[in-house]
Amino acid sequence: MATGNSRRAIERQLRMTSRTVRLLADAAVPEDLFRGQWQGRPSGLDAYKPYLDDRWNQGCTNAWRLWEEIVPLGYRGSYQRVRAYFRTKRLSPDSPAATSTPPSPRKVAGWILRHPDSLDETEHLRLKAVPANCPELDALTGHVHVFARMLTERRGEELPDWLDAVRRDDLPALHTLAAGINRDRDAVIAGLTLPWNSGVVEGHVNRIKMLKRQMFGRAGFALLGKRVLPA
Repeated sequence: MATGNSRRAIERQLRMTSRTVRLLADAAVPEDLFRGQWQGRPSGLDAYKPYLDDRWNQGCTNAWRLWEEIVPLGYRGSYQRVRAYFRTKRLSPDSPAATSTPPSPRKVAGWILRHPDSLDETEHLRLKAVPANCPELDALTGHVHVFARMLTERRGEELPDWLDAVRRDDLPALHTLAAGINRDRDAVIAGLTLPWNSGVVEGHVNRIKMLKRQMFGRAGFALLGKRVLPA
């Protein structure tokens, strides 16, 4: 057993105090060493925490499985960091991270309807987590993205295949939309293919309706004509 003088000599050589030595010995993972200025610093796991929280709320608490899920999504950190994050959640069940609420239907709809390139990394990860246990929502997302590509890239010739794919899935709301499109299929294909549209006319109609509502009960057609025609 080392004497007091020898312990102090070792501490001076290593430039460590006995408190530092105890801290290193008691640490189970590197994250346990983060104290003071290290707390609150950004981590490579931060961008993936919303995804992990969503999967936690869905009932998946296996740290190894979740680490395997986020590695293909771009995570380059260690499994130990993921395990430490979930250990904190287990030890603190009342923490905000452990009780994070799932995204609202309006927010999920916004993620689905937006172009994937416009989503930031956190939104992209959370959108991947939402349909994990819902095949219908996953199929809906795929149909929306295909239709958006037809609309923006003028691929009207793909509409019949899209309608057939929609009918094969159990999505009643999309079945109603597909039935309405099918009743006027030729016109819809032309609208998704040709460069011409009635957008300018519809814009003028909308402007006239706005002026009409502004003047409701205040003036007649003479003043309405003066406001519409000069513009």
